[in-house]
Amino acid sequence: MPVTIYHNPKCSTSRKVLGWLRDRGIEPQVVEYLKTPPDRAQIEDLLARLGTGPRGLLRRRGTPYDELGLDDPKWSDSDLVGFIAEHPILIERPVVVGDKGAVICRPPERVWEVVG
Repeated sequence: MPVTIYHNPKCSTSRKVLGWLRDRGIEPQVVEYLKTPPDRAQIEDLLARLGTGPRGLLRRRGTPYDELGLDDPKWSDSDLVGFIAEHPILIERPVVVGDKGAVICRPPERVWEVVG
């Protein structure tokens, strides 16, 4: 199965994980999600692969998380997926999808949980 990384080149952790993959001879499909944001269906598929709800994918630092009040429990999963689709900067990074599933690589060493 091909490896995919949801990547932000401005993020040092994302660059580190991408470098590790390439050092191992793995050339992943690189999705620069800020340039080509995933749609609702793609986000829902990614959440299913991660085995988490949208709150598990949300990034707070450097995003409109607080401005949007996303810590408020009034937001449904569907609402949160909509916010992520509208503001892809809310996606925690990097996310790697490999032959063993998907993982948010925080810490970066988690990449080896899904890439053999």
